[in-house]
Amino acid sequence: MRTFVHVLVNTAVANLTTNFLWFAVVFWVYLETRSILATGVLGGVYMILIAVCSMWFGSLVDRLRKQRVMVLSATISLVTFVVGCVIFFMVPESELLRLDRPWFWLFTLIVLAGCVVELLRNLALATTVTLLVPTERHANANGLVGTVQGLAFIATSVFSGLSVGFIGMGGTIIIATVFVGVPILHLIALRIPEPEIVQDPTRSAIDFRGGMAAMLAVPGLIALVFFSTLNNLSGGVFMALLDPYGLELFAVEIWGIVFGVASTGFIIGGAVVAKWGLGKNPIRTMLVLAGLLGVLGMVFTLRDWPWLFITGIWLFMAMMPAVEAAEQTVIQKVVPYGKQGRVFGLAMTFEAAAAPITSLLIAPIAEFWIVPYMEEPAGAARWGWLLGEGESRGIALIFVWAGAAMVLVAAGAFLTRSYRILSRSYASAPVTVSPEASAAAAEAERTTP
Repeated sequence: MRTFVHVLVNTAVANLTTNFLWFAVVFWVYLETRSILATGVLGGVYMILIAVCSMWFGSLVDRLRKQRVMVLSATISLVTFVVGCVIFFMVPESELLRLDRPWFWLFTLIVLAGCVVELLRNLALATTVTLLVPTERHANANGLVGTVQGLAFIATSVFSGLSVGFIGMGGTIIIATVFVGVPILHLIALRIPEPEIVQDPTRSAIDFRGGMAAMLAVPGLIALVFFSTLNNLSGGVFMALLDPYGLELFAVEIWGIVFGVASTGFIIGGAVVAKWGLGKNPIRTMLVLAGLLGVLGMVFTLRDWPWLFITGIWLFMAMMPAVEAAEQTVIQKVVPYGKQGRVFGLAMTFEAAAAPITSLLIAPIAEFWIVPYMEEPAGAARWGWLLGEGESRGIALIFVWAGAAMVLVAAGAFLTRSYRILSRSYASAPVTVSPEASAAAAEAERTTP
């Protein structure tokens, strides 16, 4: 468990640094351009890159030792941030912020690549839960992951807003570049005990077939991934519009702090899962919470009240660790350890591919149609009974419909045969100790007189 905590904290520090820079870039772009389309495209491209790379990352996790995977990820992030620094200080800011020029897209895509590669570490972290933690404690370990990531998330949102507001983008990218190298030193000194990896010469570098075969071998597992994919369609709406909505309500410095305070819900939710787990049926827990998330999405912007918005984000964050931990806990129990990287990667491919669809679609729809419509007397009169008066009523209307879609998807999933099959598969899967614990027990038995 001590080794797992080291890996967890190291990954949290790396996540903090990469997310700190990415949040700052999004804040900076919106404040300088006031373009919902620009932030929506950036969010969509972010998820597209995750979808494209997830299967490859998952295959790497299964083919390489976990420590090597994490060092590789951290090194790539460091190199891309250095290149991003060079571009930022070589190109005039007025030129860099022109969306019709290649420098903007080159800079943001290079920084984005350094942030996306952090996913490789997160996939490796998910498999170390199986490696180092007994099965009956997987849900608690996943909750602990959510708690630590929540701490990093809060620090990221607060520091990003303050950094952009007081230091500017130049100082922000220098800070991120310096601190992204710190976890590399810790990783080099860390030793993760792991059974020998048996290489399969017939396996391709991106083993989609192997991941799909492992997923289909568990009845109902593909349905769990399909549900998460549908749920992410609504999540793409929030990804595209949450920052524009918040930055209309608050100054960037205040928005970062507000988002950080609201994100304490992530810590509370993760701590609850770490303490009490997810119940006997994590799939049921996941669907119930997904429905409640949809209800929250419908109501947290019904009025232009900062306290309502902050409360809604807090509750949203408090439920997210359990939703994410539920899927991880199921996969960690029902999928063999040697195939989990590919299954996690394949699941991430499907789920991440859904969000940019809505993100890239909803950003131009919001900017060119719904927001202008709600600013006209006809739109305000038609929807005023529901949304009241104030700023960003067009974005609020989109949130209402996205939340309703989440509720319908969750309710429909309860009625499916796949839900019942997967619940039985999870309940009947054997409870095993971690591979490292098994190896330690075998060594102890061999050396005991």
